[in-house]
Amino acid sequence: MNHPDLLTTDPELNQRPLADRMRPVRLDEFFGQQHLLGENKPLRQAIESGRLHSMVFWGPPGTGKTTLAYMIAQTINAQFLTVSAVLAGVKEIRHAIDLARQHREQYNQDTVLFVDEVHRFNKAQQDAFLPFVEDGTVIFIGATTENPSFELNNALLSRARVYVLRNLDTDALLAIIDRALTDSERGLGKLAIDFPLELRESLAQFADGDARRALNVLEICCDLAEPDEQGRISINADVLNEVLTGTLRRFDKGGEAFYDQISALHKSVRGSDPDAALYWMARMIDGGCDPLYLARRIARMASEDIGNADPRALQLALNAWDAQQRLGSPEGELALAQAVVYLACAAKSNAVYMAYNAALQDARQYGSLDVPLKLRNAPTRSRRT
Repeated sequence: MNHPDLLTTDPELNQRPLADRMRPVRLDEFFGQQHLLGENKPLRQAIESGRLHSMVFWGPPGTGKTTLAYMIAQTINAQFLTVSAVLAGVKEIRHAIDLARQHREQYNQDTVLFVDEVHRFNKAQQDAFLPFVEDGTVIFIGATTENPSFELNNALLSRARVYVLRNLDTDALLAIIDRALTDSERGLGKLAIDFPLELRESLAQFADGDARRALNVLEICCDLAEPDEQGRISINADVLNEVLTGTLRRFDKGGEAFYDQISALHKSVRGSDPDAALYWMARMIDGGCDPLYLARRIARMASEDIGNADPRALQLALNAWDAQQRLGSPEGELALAQAVVYLACAAKSNAVYMAYNAALQDARQYGSLDVPLKLRNAPTRSRRT
């Protein structure tokens, strides 16, 4: 249920999502990232002094990359232009550069060019920024969820400083939720919302370090909750659970977070830690990973890390794979969990894995060597001896 009569008097602001309305506009409104924005930290000093350099913000979704870039532009009284690497190409880059030049000529102001998802640009598109970053036409700020060392070319990285943004902790998320509940201009302060602390803490934990997720869930809860006779909205456990049910944790399929998590699962099995292995498997399942992908990786672990130290491990892994294919979700995941725990507890040997790799290297290095006579098939008249 929407409550437009109780929100801000600006109709355009009302139409924007809560997470967008609540973007901080000043440093004192920004929660989290104190390792970058705390007193006497280099980024804060650069912002407050107005002596800015080009930079790349690397961090998970919802940690404030876009907001921080906008705040920087506001603080130094610069024009703020955005380019999304998902939608843009070299044509859009050139257009943004032309706008920056025109703005400099007309108003003698700097331009902050914010490039979201910059890792999606190819090398040629990234190179298109270089001369304009070099000559100061724009202050380049890129945002990425992927490791810049792998996704951005060295020429661009050499001209920009990388700042790592971290997941927001529970205290920061609680502060963001509370501000949204009490802000009468941009937030929900006029709605008279009753949202108990323990449920706000549950929401903050569920948000998994992502402020945008926390505010989106809060807004949906307010829409679902029925106001009482006095118009007061109560977000109770039933309302919150209804919104949270079926919502997935952060999981970046095919991105760095995906490979970090499968690496954690593999290393937990290798390190004989069944609790950790089961946790990382559950994280991936909860995040939407294809169980059959996990089944393939579990079978590999059985051969790579356990091998002939316990040949039953591979058979159990294959049985779990078969169970997943036959039963589907969620029943099949229990068989995968059984296999993961068995692998983590089993004796370990990578002797076959190492020997196979050594043999493969020899085969590639020495080429097509003849099979020794004593190892050949029984000779016939047509075979040379």
